[in-house]
Amino acid sequence: MRAVLRILDPPRNHEGSGSEMKAEFVIVGAGSAGCAMAYRLAMAGRKVIVIEHGGTDMGPFIQMPAALSYPMNMKRYDWGYKSEPEPHLGGRELVCPRGKVIGGSSSINGMVYVRGHSMDFDHWEEAGAQGWSFADVLPYFRRMETWHDGGHGGDATWRGTNGPMHVSRGPRENPLFDAFVQAGKQAGYQVTDDYNGQQQEGFGPMEQTVWGGRRWSAANAYLRPAQKTGNVQIVRALARRIVIEEGRATGVEVSRGGRIEVISAEREVVLAASSLNSPKLLMLSGIGPAAHLAEHGIEVVADRPGVGQNLQDHLELYIQMAASQPITLYKHWNLLSKAVIGAQWLLTKRGMGASNQFESAAFIRSQAGVPYPDIQYHFLPIAVRYDGQAAAEGHGFQAHTGPMRSASRGAVTLRSSDPQADPVIRFNYMSEASDWEDFRRCIRLTREIFGQEAFKPFVKHEIQPGAALQSDDELDGFIREHAESAYHPCGTCRMGRADDPQAVVDPQARVIGVEGLRVADSSIFPRITNGNLNAPSIMVGEKVSDMLLGLDPLARANDAPWQHPNWQIAQR
Repeated sequence: MRAVLRILDPPRNHEGSGSEMKAEFVIVGAGSAGCAMAYRLAMAGRKVIVIEHGGTDMGPFIQMPAALSYPMNMKRYDWGYKSEPEPHLGGRELVCPRGKVIGGSSSINGMVYVRGHSMDFDHWEEAGAQGWSFADVLPYFRRMETWHDGGHGGDATWRGTNGPMHVSRGPRENPLFDAFVQAGKQAGYQVTDDYNGQQQEGFGPMEQTVWGGRRWSAANAYLRPAQKTGNVQIVRALARRIVIEEGRATGVEVSRGGRIEVISAEREVVLAASSLNSPKLLMLSGIGPAAHLAEHGIEVVADRPGVGQNLQDHLELYIQMAASQPITLYKHWNLLSKAVIGAQWLLTKRGMGASNQFESAAFIRSQAGVPYPDIQYHFLPIAVRYDGQAAAEGHGFQAHTGPMRSASRGAVTLRSSDPQADPVIRFNYMSEASDWEDFRRCIRLTREIFGQEAFKPFVKHEIQPGAALQSDDELDGFIREHAESAYHPCGTCRMGRADDPQAVVDPQARVIGVEGLRVADSSIFPRITNGNLNAPSIMVGEKVSDMLLGLDPLARANDAPWQHPNWQIAQR
């Protein structure tokens, strides 16, 4: 049996006991970026304390890839956050899972691996994040990866070969996976062997953070090897605020076992607590919009109006089709079959349990004049929701789809000055007219793909939205009722120029106006990337770790990404 990760519980602070906990670097959050930084710092011989509120990640619900719908719905592993009632979605409160466990959200996510499009990062640099263009970040994506193509082709020269993060592809044995790619081709779209390589645009295999049949979370990839160095200590505690003395972060105040303690940082404090908890911690520490802090009686250390603002996410719909043949995963949607799959996985780490079942994907442009893809597809050979509810109709399949670059922006604010209180999360989804146009286009383009010859042997009828819904108003009603978060919140501590009043951190990830404090997670993204956020979040941890160590950044890459030659005049 693998050893269960030990959550170290060092001696408690007692006044005058001399047992103050301290390290060179204190990282808040053992998630995607936090684990990567802990690893790089530990390998360089630095002493690190990682503060994590959640517990061990060693349960089978986390480690078995096919069980992905369980951990994100379990209070034990999830912070349990919900949005405020969303005014443009009929007042619905949307769930917003964030990992409260070793590995953070990389331990409860769908294990989909997407770097993002090259133009995403070029936009970051244009927005003031100097040194974060695609040429700057590609070397870090390569450094973090060990890529396994699974015999499905791909773009080896663009990929990494000896990084901690193993990236693989599912077996794609179900004929529906190929039907999806063929249908895209028949509809006139590109086919790509590797959307993480030179060409993102097109239909092809999806990649997953699965290795040896297990979820390859940031904890498995980075934190366990880091712990073996003896340089990393994990403290299970709730971070309450950053301790700031004379304009410098000197530690983190935590509550643990009913006591309040301070964990001291000799060099720097790094927040990697998520795009929801990092801005919350900054505001609790007096860094944020001055008027908002004053409302809660918090003394202002640095008036940064951008803290908590610029909140972005991906919304998505499940376009579901009933299947005319019993070839979908629905045949396993019973206790006996689940037990057999679970037993096979426990004994061999093989079989259906060893994949997240997202094995085909696509990135397309919604219309002519869009320079790079703005619609993503996850294809799944069963009609089911993230909460594990299967479609009542039995055998079916679905495409998760939604616009990648919504114009809507929300905010994370404080509910109170109590560190135990959940933050107020307002995504403000669908607040821009362009979002409705984009979503309607997603639905109509998806219907066209499912109508191709490749799907003729498999399609019975459309489950949802349902063929009866055709007009803009009818589709808008469906979107309002059924759009769900893809769980990609980001942007709340935006990176930008030091003289940008809305920026929270500078291009070195340093909090503007406070010494010795950085933020390194998806909250620093100036704009959301094309795809799932785990890979770019880890990349942020990799890149910031070099900054913490005072190293020169990796040499810029000069690889030229592919762009559709007729993007200005053609949609496909």
